[in-house]
Amino acid sequence: MQDLILIIQYFILGLVQGVTEPIPISSSGHLVIFRELFGIKAKGLSFEIFVNFASLLAVLLIYKEDIIRLIKNTLLFLFKKDEAARSDFQFVIYLIIATIPVGVVGVLFGDYLGDLLSRTEVIGITLLITAAAIWMIRNLRGRKQDGDLTMKDAVIVGLAQAVAVTPGISRSGASIVAAMMVGMKQDTALRFAFLLYIPVSLGTTILEVPDLVTSPDFQALWIPNTIAFITAFVATYFALKWFMGIMARGNLKYFSYYCVVVGLLVIIFL
Repeated sequence: MQDLILIIQYFILGLVQGVTEPIPISSSGHLVIFRELFGIKAKGLSFEIFVNFASLLAVLLIYKEDIIRLIKNTLLFLFKKDEAARSDFQFVIYLIIATIPVGVVGVLFGDYLGDLLSRTEVIGITLLITAAAIWMIRNLRGRKQDGDLTMKDAVIVGLAQAVAVTPGISRSGASIVAAMMVGMKQDTALRFAFLLYIPVSLGTTILEVPDLVTSPDFQALWIPNTIAFITAFVATYFALKWFMGIMARGNLKYFSYYCVVVGLLVIIFL
C-alpha cells in the first residue's frame, strides 16, 4: 500500500512538472510545493533535472521542424554562403548568445540554488515576482519576427533566463517577458524562449548525469522516477500545445493572478 501511495505521489509530481514547465508559473517552484505537501525530502536538483529532461524531449518533438530547418540553413550559410539562409543562421547565433548567461550562473551558483529548493518561503516570494513580471507584459503586442532580432535582444532574453534559475521564477515566463519587452511578436517570443530552453536543459541534464547514476536514493526509486518521467513527457507535450493557443489569444494576465494566489498561500501556510 505504501509503495502504491509513493507511485501516485511521483505520478502527481511528474504531472505537475509537465503541466507547469511550458507555462509561466514556475515548474521548479511547484515541484518544491508538492514535495513539501507529500513530505518527500530531497537535496539538490537531481529529481527536478530528471523530469525536466522529459519535458525537454516533449519540446524537441513539438519544435522538431523548426530545429531541422535551423540546423539545415545554418549549415547552408556556413558552407555554401546561401544568403537565403542568413536569417536562420543569425537566429541560431542569437540563441547561442542568449544561452551564455544562464550557463555562467549555473556553474557559479548551482550548488547554492540547489539549497534554495528546500526553502518554501523563497518560492512564495519568487512566485509573486513572476506574477508582477507577467502583469507588466499582459497587453504587449510586438512586431519583431525571427529576422528582425538583434544581438541586444538576445542578451536581454539571456539575462532574463539566467535570473530564472532561481526556484520560483518561471523560466518560460522570464524568457517570454523579456522577449516581448524587446518587441517580439507573441509567436516569435514563444519560439525563441523554447528553442533557448533546449540547449540549457540539455546542458544541465548532461552535467547532472553522474549524480543521477551514483545516487542510491534515485536508483532505489527507479519505478516511481520512471513513472514521473513518462508523465512529465506526456503532460508537457499537451500543456505546450495548449499554451501556444493562450499566447495567440493574449490571455497571460490569468497566469499573473494564479501566481499571486499561490505565492501568498505558500508564504502563509508553508
